[in-house]
Amino acid sequence: MANLTTLISTLITANHILHYHSVCDAYGHISVRHPDEPSQFIMSADRAPALVSSADDLVTYQVEDASAVDPDSPRGYIERYIHSEMYKRYPEVNSVIHAHAPEVLPYAISGVPLKPVFHMPAFLGLDIPLWDIEDAYNETDSHDLLVRNEHEGASLASYFAAPENETAQTDIPDRKVVLMRKHGFTTFGTEIEIAVFRAVFTTENAKAQTDSALLRNAFGGLAAQGVNLQEWSTGAEGDLMENNFEPLTERQAADAEESIGQTISRPWNLWVAEVEANPLYQNNS
Repeated sequence: MANLTTLISTLITANHILHYHSVCDAYGHISVRHPDEPSQFIMSADRAPALVSSADDLVTYQVEDASAVDPDSPRGYIERYIHSEMYKRYPEVNSVIHAHAPEVLPYAISGVPLKPVFHMPAFLGLDIPLWDIEDAYNETDSHDLLVRNEHEGASLASYFAAPENETAQTDIPDRKVVLMRKHGFTTFGTEIEIAVFRAVFTTENAKAQTDSALLRNAFGGLAAQGVNLQEWSTGAEGDLMENNFEPLTERQAADAEESIGQTISRPWNLWVAEVEANPLYQNNS
């Protein structure tokens, strides 16, 4: 973990990157565990990520109950319990992102499973769970789909554990992304850059999967219209209708995650340059 001043600057930049890449709009948020006080975490007050610009826009919270360390802090995000419960359950989690990217939302609504379909989002793995907050509500909870308290946040955090670890204490989650039914998704990293990488490429993967499914269905529509596909296309394309659409294999996902995981600084440095060149984003840390 970097020193506090550097970490605050990186957190502000991460807010900007998430907006620039349409992971977050006015909603969604990223946090980081405090580098000197692991029982605390830092995230923006109630502001759109693109408009976070200085340390004055940030609030420090207690991991234990998501309460502000300074009681005079500005109002924060309602769903900060997503973050506090991840830090509470998994000691090696140092950054958490929650978002409602439009590309990902259909997979939290339609019942169609999200799967890794190219190498950059191999971290998704083949088991991406769908968490339903309805299963976490008690009699007095609001049913507005927002994670408003500790028991709802703890329920979400438990879905990052593999089934065999749901009741065990583990330092790092088994799963990298959890979809939230009718809501969005949450991901994490051992550092901000990793969390941002996962959030961006979860979104890219969802778009690629949807576009591929639409393209395949359109191609199938030609066959339904009586078009001879063997005459219409040649070579490998002619086999398209004979091969099932499939995600990465388990071996491909594991190997690609290891390889691509060593290159995260490359997109991160590009993304930093992109937001630094855009006058909308101000980092006065």
